[in-house]
Amino acid sequence: MSQMTTEQIAQLMLGVAKAQLAILDSVENMKAGFKFTHVRPTLETASRIRSNAQETLSDFPSRLLLQMLGRNPPALERVTHDLEALVSGRSTAPPPPAAAGDAGGDSLDMTQN
Repeated sequence: MSQMTTEQIAQLMLGVAKAQLAILDSVENMKAGFKFTHVRPTLETASRIRSNAQETLSDFPSRLLLQMLGRNPPALERVTHDLEALVSGRSTAPPPPAAAGDAGGDSLDMTQN
């Protein structure tokens, strides 16, 4: 068997999340409010989204399904980036904003020279 790339694993994870979402949608069609009353709180607990703990690979599938419940599903590029970051041990959080005195050429701060 050949080695799978991170992008292929991300595609697989998105496919599984879509299948899970289809099941949740079918239950939602039978019982309105099911996803946000019962499923969402349980997924938030499983994904440890409210804890301040660092995100782990075991939390990632729950977080992915939680994102699928929103209006805009995650893009393949973002899932691939997050997966690569988790595997390498880097943080998946976006970089912090630049410090006040560290404004670049794109800054709209007119108090800086």
